[in-house]
Amino acid sequence: MRPEIRALQEAMESHGYIAEPEIATAVHLAREMQRPLLVEGDAGVGKTEIAKVLARVVGTELIRLQCYEGLDVNTALYEWNYQRQLLRLRMAEEEGRDPATIEDVIFSRSYLLERPLLRAITRREGPAVLLVDEVDRADDGFEAFLLEVLSDFQVTIPELGTIRAEHVPYVILTSNHSREIGDALRRRCLYLYVEHPSLEKEMRIIRARVPGASEQLAREIGRFMQALRRRRLSRAPGVAETLDWAQALSSLHADHLDEELVTETLGCVVKDADDVKRLRRELATGGIGRFVAAQS
Repeated sequence: MRPEIRALQEAMESHGYIAEPEIATAVHLAREMQRPLLVEGDAGVGKTEIAKVLARVVGTELIRLQCYEGLDVNTALYEWNYQRQLLRLRMAEEEGRDPATIEDVIFSRSYLLERPLLRAITRREGPAVLLVDEVDRADDGFEAFLLEVLSDFQVTIPELGTIRAEHVPYVILTSNHSREIGDALRRRCLYLYVEHPSLEKEMRIIRARVPGASEQLAREIGRFMQALRRRRLSRAPGVAETLDWAQALSSLHADHLDEELVTETLGCVVKDADDVKRLRRELATGGIGRFVAAQS
């Protein structure tokens, strides 16, 4: 492994993110090449956390744009502060001034509300980490607009002209693959696919993030989660659920798993009523050992 990749991997681990060489390499190249990094994978595998830990490693601001169906340009880029503008117009009228004479004032930067994309471009203190989370939830029109912004890192505001990035942000886009991302945006980005962790990695994550969990508990949690993901569930539990469960069990002072404890805390990792009922029946019938062994 190259020294710079090893250094980044160790830095990410020091901030609680266990990164394989592939992840550290992709993040390093995205920084060095000033290219957006598109991270795909199932929900809960740690895609968003990559952006968060990168911001901590670099020591910069994390700017997050949460995508959803119907997200429009104004919400993502900028809006005018209409309330302040109206107040300034009323003040001008009270002063006997023609409102038209203060048009340049009310359409200046001080009346502009910067949304995540514009904030990332205009940040003067240095490059921010821009997280465009769940980009697959946005529609094709917004994706085309986003591609334009990420291609040149500049935007045009009719009243102000073109604003260019003083510092090109580090950009991480995440996708749960709920719809196919367009080829044009894919070509603009470097690409990383993140899978659910192996048993050994999941144990390392538990020990790093939940220090109160014993080695035995971490291993038993990891084995159970590995078996659980091999089941046909409505939604496979991710690392976030693993950590929630580990923290819950640690707070209950558990040092190992037993059927009663798993049944009582199953809601930490399984979030569907039918899945919970089915798993509780299986645990009551065969116990934890049989459940884990059957999925190995």
